[in-house]
Amino acid sequence: MESAAEDLPWQSVYKIMTGTILPRPIGWISTVDEQGRPNLAPFSFFNAVCGNPPHVLFCPMVRSTDGCTKDTLHNIRATGEFVVNIVTEELVEAMNITSTELPGDVDEFSLAGLVTQPSVIVRPPRVAASPVHFECRLAHLYEVSSEPGGGSIVVGRVVHLHVDEAVLLDGYKINLEELKPVGRLAGAGYCRVTDTFQMVRPASQLKSG
Repeated sequence: MESAAEDLPWQSVYKIMTGTILPRPIGWISTVDEQGRPNLAPFSFFNAVCGNPPHVLFCPMVRSTDGCTKDTLHNIRATGEFVVNIVTEELVEAMNITSTELPGDVDEFSLAGLVTQPSVIVRPPRVAASPVHFECRLAHLYEVSSEPGGGSIVVGRVVHLHVDEAVLLDGYKINLEELKPVGRLAGAGYCRVTDTFQMVRPASQLKSG
């Protein structure tokens, strides 16, 4: 197949992208609105930006059902804060429940039977059962498109970390066998991180500055 992106329906391009850009990590984002009501939703357009200072990003899309932005984005615009909760195999069913498109006044924590835990610096609560949380403050927000299927890029600075000792190894490395993270595929597909291999990166050929 050869095609200019503009010659295909956006839904078709989206299927190709989500079927090839994978596996994708899942950012389970908790926020609060102006009244302090919590919201929780997963985003698979999610990744790290850099480590110094630490930043993460995720991309909430405009809903195709009603053409509106998601509550997560509205809340971050209003408060400038969010928490990334890491999804594990034990939490994947609850995460799936929180992916439901719901009215803004519905508490996804309660809907999915999840216990909240207060954050240390930001206002949004954490998913207590998640072993890793990144408390974030909004650093940058870029609107790419306001059309259905469009979206924004939310970049947050990590201001506080929570890592369960059960998943932490010496040297601040993470034990994948204990963490059991889940990745997103296309459609209804997900994957486990179970079949891994190691490759040593070639040594740098640059002089240190």
